[in-house]
Amino acid sequence: MTHKEKLSSIRSSMKEKGIDAYIIPSSDPHINEYLPDFYKCIAWVSGFTGSAGTLVITQDFAGLWTDSRYFVQANEQLANTGFELVKLKIQHAPEYVNWLADKFNTETVVAFDGNLASLAVANAINNTLLPLNFKIDGHIDLLNDIWQNRPALPTEKAYTLPITTTGQSVKDKLAAIRLVLKQKRATAHLVSSLDDVAWILNLRGSDVKCNPVTLGFLYITAQKAILFINPLKLDTETSQELNSYGVEVKEYQNVRNLIGQLSDKEIILLDPKRTCYAIYDTVPKSVKIIEDTNPSTLLKAVKNETEINHQRKAMVNDGVAMTRFFKWVEENVTSGNLTEMNIADKLQTLRAEQPDFKDISFDTIAGYKDHGALPHYKAEEHSNYKLEPKGLLLVDSGGQYETGTTDITRVITLGTPTQEEKEDYTIVLKGTIEGSMAIYTKGTRGYQIDAITRRPIWGTLRNYGHGTGHGVGFFLNVHEGPHVFNPTNVDIAIEPGMITSIEPGLYREGKHGIRIENLVLAKNLASNQFGDFMDFETLTICYIATDLIEKSLLDTIHINWLNNYNQWVYDSVAPKLTTEEAQWLREKTKAI
Repeated sequence: MTHKEKLSSIRSSMKEKGIDAYIIPSSDPHINEYLPDFYKCIAWVSGFTGSAGTLVITQDFAGLWTDSRYFVQANEQLANTGFELVKLKIQHAPEYVNWLADKFNTETVVAFDGNLASLAVANAINNTLLPLNFKIDGHIDLLNDIWQNRPALPTEKAYTLPITTTGQSVKDKLAAIRLVLKQKRATAHLVSSLDDVAWILNLRGSDVKCNPVTLGFLYITAQKAILFINPLKLDTETSQELNSYGVEVKEYQNVRNLIGQLSDKEIILLDPKRTCYAIYDTVPKSVKIIEDTNPSTLLKAVKNETEINHQRKAMVNDGVAMTRFFKWVEENVTSGNLTEMNIADKLQTLRAEQPDFKDISFDTIAGYKDHGALPHYKAEEHSNYKLEPKGLLLVDSGGQYETGTTDITRVITLGTPTQEEKEDYTIVLKGTIEGSMAIYTKGTRGYQIDAITRRPIWGTLRNYGHGTGHGVGFFLNVHEGPHVFNPTNVDIAIEPGMITSIEPGLYREGKHGIRIENLVLAKNLASNQFGDFMDFETLTICYIATDLIEKSLLDTIHINWLNNYNQWVYDSVAPKLTTEEAQWLREKTKAI
């Protein structure tokens, strides 16, 4: 079926069922950012492959609401599909709800599949439209009957990590969660988010591309813990190990039965952002629900010393792969054989040669020239630029190692840079350095680090449309909450042990894009009569190109930081390189 034929089939089903508007979020029952193939509904319906968006279908309009990271990509992928791009003004905001409120009158029927919508999304729909006398049905799946040859849910094996890797036992993690439940007066807790389940049980898998997680739900009370998972995913040894921690294993699909039969004496804690509406609506009306963030989310975000030490080692290995990659690109760009796609493959191959490598942590963004101006660009056959000895190349990539997760962005020139390119690069670099050098008081929120990082960029009347940083898991999701460095994070304080990216950027559509990204570790710095102070330790180990720098735009403090950083990179990586590779890196890390 073509995308237009799929859209026509959906509209026919809507007409049969009396539905005026149908909403398809980009999600699954676990509210994943990256989805198993079975749940890639937006891509199947419309052709749009970005990781954030919402489709809204009516009889006379079909639109994709997404943010500025995907505007160019969406315009390309939605061409001739029957869908139109609707540009979000605020990232992740459910602006389509107000559009529906303005477009339709009372008695309008709006439907969605509650398996694909978080409780937070469902609440946004209900709270806006129900007072206007709209009729809402959150239990309608219009896709399954028309999706022929739909991929099956994955059945790959799950496995546990030793405490020497995780630094904390399953029993201790469950005890910490139970303590929070007790404090909140909750008697039960359902964990739907796969990274939380993985962290609590020291369990990993490969059910979601680039994320080492396995499909499952975890139910926790003061007395017991039940993992709902396909039994085929667990071998006998793993099941026995989980049982030894007091974790019972039951069939994946049986979670609805348990939730639907809860006693009215239970008080269950559910995370509204990480629980799907279909699960929430299964809870008996007599059961009290506490809507709050999963306790494991904050516990997981604060890394222990074992995790931090492993992460540092993973960064060295990742730096070796990145060094070899950029050397290879530089030496082969004149061959005419390099493309955005095959350099991404080469980088994955080089990472795979490193100890403990498991997978990439997201699809590599290799954006040459104007493709670098697309923050979440992924090269495909029709867009696959051939590299030439000129212009800028942006590479945003990462690895999943059993000893940590990496995420790094670098920009290099393949020829002689223009003055505009050098100025843009240097201004972004100043932002990265300012954020990395920040000293801040305990209790500082992400929006403050965001502003500190943007200050030198704003000072030139430039800006970027995405957040400055996101949390990163330990051999888990490359995007991890609850902490982010963006203008909207006014709630979550930065805690010692949190790992976050700092990645300012600058994008000139049709020309080039620049983003320089490192991961940093939040640390205690000092305490005195004025308060408790913190700073960052930079974790990412890869040289920052200096031949793109307009030195006159940098202050002495920025120059010193850069020279010290590049020297540290050389000292850390060179012992693992060949003599030739080390000599090449020596040139790249020379002081400016």
